[in-house]
Amino acid sequence: MFIQTEFTPNPSTLKFLPGRSVLTTGTLDITNRDAAERSPLARRLFAVSGVSGVFFGYDFITVTKSDGEWPHLKPAILGAIMEHFLSGDSLIEGDEAMVVSEAQDSENEFFEASDRATVDTIKELLETRIRPAVAGDGGDIVFRGFRDGVVYLAMKGSCSGCPSSTATLKNGVQNLFRHFLPDVREVQAI
Repeated sequence: MFIQTEFTPNPSTLKFLPGRSVLTTGTLDITNRDAAERSPLARRLFAVSGVSGVFFGYDFITVTKSDGEWPHLKPAILGAIMEHFLSGDSLIEGDEAMVVSEAQDSENEFFEASDRATVDTIKELLETRIRPAVAGDGGDIVFRGFRDGVVYLAMKGSCSGCPSSTATLKNGVQNLFRHFLPDVREVQAI
């Protein structure tokens, strides 16, 4: 098994491409050891000293480090990923779609019913234009709310804590939304 790695704009996060599907539906952001209990792969990765976060996408895994250097951490992480895929263990114990859905449901959306058309357009732009580009960097951006002209988004994976995420939001996402939606004044990360 050959696993490729890519640097991300976030120096604390590295993207791993195992050459096969990782998560068949949605994305899953695991930010601590307790949240990793339902995933054999996340447990393996959190067992590596210095790992502070794991993010699963369709065909990639991003790992965030709290300390240590990538040349020292990378071999252990590659070993954990390889061991997982060779073991035949599932990514998530139980129903994968249900676990992903539960994680997403825990982050309730907020907006006024009168803003439904604007919110639908925001979600469509996120899904078709923004999320694919952000996934290329090992992350995700998820809609959280819309109020008084402000779009609230959650940054996940390599985007969370990334030094360039503010620039991405303000220069990229905000400008795109403003172009298509005059009701949007600003974009903020939550």
